[in-house]
Formats: sequence, structure tokens, C-alpha cells
Amino acid sequence: MNINGLPLQGIYGSLIAFGWKVLWAVTVLAVGRRMIKYLVDLIGRSMDRHHFDESLHTFLIPTIRLSLFIILGIIVASMLGVEMTSVVALLASAGLAVGLALQGSLANLAGGVLIMALRPFRVGDFIEAAGYSGTVEQIQIFYTYLRTPDNRRVMIPNAQLSNSSAINYSVNPTRRLDFVFSANYSDDIGSVKAVLSRIVEEHPSVLREPKPMIVVGEHGASGLNYFVRVWVNRTDYWPTRFDILEKTKVEFDKAGIEIPYQQIDIHVSNK
Repeated sequence: MNINGLPLQGIYGSLIAFGWKVLWAVTVLAVGRRMIKYLVDLIGRSMDRHHFDESLHTFLIPTIRLSLFIILGIIVASMLGVEMTSVVALLASAGLAVGLALQGSLANLAGGVLIMALRPFRVGDFIEAAGYSGTVEQIQIFYTYLRTPDNRRVMIPNAQLSNSSAINYSVNPTRRLDFVFSANYSDDIGSVKAVLSRIVEEHPSVLREPKPMIVVGEHGASGLNYFVRVWVNRTDYWPTRFDILEKTKVEFDKAGIEIPYQQIDIHVSNK
């Protein structure tokens, strides 16, 4: 019996052969997915065991997983009889189209690579960038995630982070605290500086080296401005700042030192 000039036995043979190809391809796909999951988990555990930087972990694992799935897809396609030259040409065309459509995403990918290579910050660092301040939670392929002090999660494109300024507050172990305190012109300069010096010297979080600095910084519109600069450990920055601000007001009141406020003198003339 013939169908369109082809022997029925030949059609059955072709269908059976193609069925075996599909079966093998599905088997390879299923086994490959399990192997990729196992391999990615193995790499992740190995990175944890050797204490790899968390930034590198969150960046490399998704990249490795994506690359392995692409390779698996090419292998399955070749098993189904797809010509590799056609696949390569198709991937090249698709890559060009996707590249034009996703220029921003490719820029984010390049930015992520730059961040991982240059390491301007790492997971756990407190940074200020792109108008946000927060602790770095994840550095992924396209985006970096921050947790702000008020517990919001901010997603910043890597391209923006790699092409703009960023402040990393966690690199150095110490930070400098800068204050400006005002006192009336009528208050004795030596007395004001003595009160400020006592506050600084008695505070347990203020470091002795570098030495604190207390100077008359400028003549303000309503009084003298005293510049106070002290050094503290990074983790003591905010508690020390709030504490010194409060203690200065209390000690100024005890010493009779007045903090000036803006005044306007009005002269009335009768003509």
C-alpha cells in the first residue's frame, strides 16, 4: 500500500525513528534539567564552603544556570535533527533583534560585570547611590537591591550604578562626625569651647586618635558658629551623633550659654 507514492512501511519507519528521537530528546531534557539543578546547587555549596563573597554568589549562580540551560537547549535541538548552522544563524539573528530591543538590559548586564570586576561595594555594605541610601542585599545580573533604613527594598539598574557616583560608608572602619553649634556673641569663647571639649572627651564612643577638633568656624548672622569634628567607629556613627546633639543642648543650658536664633531689628523713624 502506498500513500502519495511512499510505501506505508517507510512512513511507519520514519515515524518510529522520529518518535525515538523525540523520546531521547525528552529524556536528555529531563535528565539535563536535573543535572543542571544538581550542578548549580553543588557550585553554590562549594562557594559557601570556601567563603566566597556574597556579591559573587548572587551574580554567578544565575549566570551559570542560564548558560547551562542554553547549552542544553542546543543539545536537544541537535538531537531532533535541527542543523547547527541554522541554529547559529537563528541565534545570531535573534541576538541582534533582542540586542536592539533590550539595549537597556544589555547595559545593565555590562554594568553588573563592571561592578563584580571593580568591586566598588559588596553585599552588606551601606551605600548611597542613585538618590537612595541603604544596605546592599543582592547584586544580580541586571539589578542591585538595597534595603533602606526604613526597611524598603530598592531595585537599582546596574547600568545606573556603574555610570554614576556612589558613596560606600562601609569600606573604612572609622568615620568623622561634623557638628556646627552656635552661641551668642556675648558668650565667652573659652567657656563655650570648654563645655564642648568636656562633652567630647567624656563621650565613650569618641576616638582619641585622630584628635577631636573644636574651633570657631565662622561669624554667623546671630552668633558665633563653632565647628566640632570627632572620629568614631563606623557602627557608632548615628548613636554618637544623636547623643552629642542632645548633650550639647543640656550642657549649654547648665552653663548659661544661649543658642541664638535669627533676629530682625526694625528701626521706626517718625518724620
